[in-house]
Amino acid sequence: MSVETLRSADPVTYGQLVPVTVFFDDLDPLGMLHNSHYPVLAERAWAELGRRNGFVLDGNWTAPSDTCIVAKELKVSYERPIMLPGDYAVHLWTEKIGRTFLTYGFRICAADGTETYAHGHRVVVRIDPQAQRPAPWSDRARAMAVDLLRPSEDETPEAGITV
Repeated sequence: MSVETLRSADPVTYGQLVPVTVFFDDLDPLGMLHNSHYPVLAERAWAELGRRNGFVLDGNWTAPSDTCIVAKELKVSYERPIMLPGDYAVHLWTEKIGRTFLTYGFRICAADGTETYAHGHRVVVRIDPQAQRPAPWSDRARAMAVDLLRPSEDETPEAGITV
């Protein structure tokens, strides 16, 4: 793991930067954010972004909804440790959306988006809760995903970051 700070002159030119908080009890015995908490921060930020866009869990787990998702894949690369509680952010974007799946990218970063601590992606599948089978995304969910779509690799500030 590199302790070099990954910086970008203009860190958020696509997607959304969602504020998150790291609490003292999120730190492990070495005083670092525990490795399992990085994806939790990304999931919480994705849920907050969904709430901002009107996707709310209403407690009816049997009704089909764009909030009925299961994780298919999760990849996290750790770049430098978060050593203090406080305000941070998660930079979120859509990498790909299919009929029933969505791949979103994330970057755990400083509150202003300049320093990267970890990055990765998560693949989720929308399911029909009754059939327990993949189900197509609604037009509204698809529109949100398209709004967050990451530009092609050569157009992104992240393209120059090597790990």
